[in-house]
Amino acid sequence: MTKTAPAFGIIGEFVARPGHAPALDAAIRTVVALTAQERDCLGISAWCSNRDPARFFIHSRWRDEAAFDAHAALPHTAEFITTIQPLITASKVEVARLTQIA
Repeated sequence: MTKTAPAFGIIGEFVARPGHAPALDAAIRTVVALTAQERDCLGISAWCSNRDPARFFIHSRWRDEAAFDAHAALPHTAEFITTIQPLITASKVEVARLTQIA
């Protein structure tokens, strides 16, 4: 029996500036729909906090870290980053790079 490599995952957190949550929500929905079509994306979903409607999360799983890096260089990803910069509180988009353990 051959073991497969564990999935590589990403969790990104995005906090909208006051008044910009609807625009951030729309941008996230657009990039998630496009990313879901990528061959090496094993799954992607977006979440909004129940307690803070300005806080959003994207969770995605990838074949490996190189697949995510390739995704990060695609035009729709670059456009997403450009679009959300004026909408979010952080000056830089931070994501957690994760390896599945169970």
